[in-house]
Amino acid sequence: AVSLLSALHMYLARLVGRSRMTHNIMPPVVSGPPEFERTFRAQNCVEFYPLFLVSLWTCGMFFSEAAATAGLVYMVARQMYFNGYVTSAKKLPGFILALVVLGILSLLGWIGVL
Repeated sequence: AVSLLSALHMYLARLVGRSRMTHNIMPPVVSGPPEFERTFRAQNCVEFYPLFLVSLWTCGMFFSEAAATAGLVYMVARQMYFNGYVTSAKKLPGFILALVVLGILSLLGWIGVL
């Protein structure tokens, strides 16, 4: 269920498209007003998605409740990161929380495998 819910997080890429339309910036251009550039860079959390899913699934095979909880916290952290990055440079709290959760998921996955 958390995996399916996390797919909804992919809408962040759609927000970049909306920002492109708002600022009339056509691909492959990635520069423009600061608001667009922050939105474009903020969606880099999509790059972490494969790592998140592998960690979530591995952890979930052994610690399902912990994986579900950590997965939900990760999604909130990534949303915090995105919102913080788009509005200003206040991206660190969400980014750090997301990294901590990824570390926990990975560690629990390794513990389960071993």
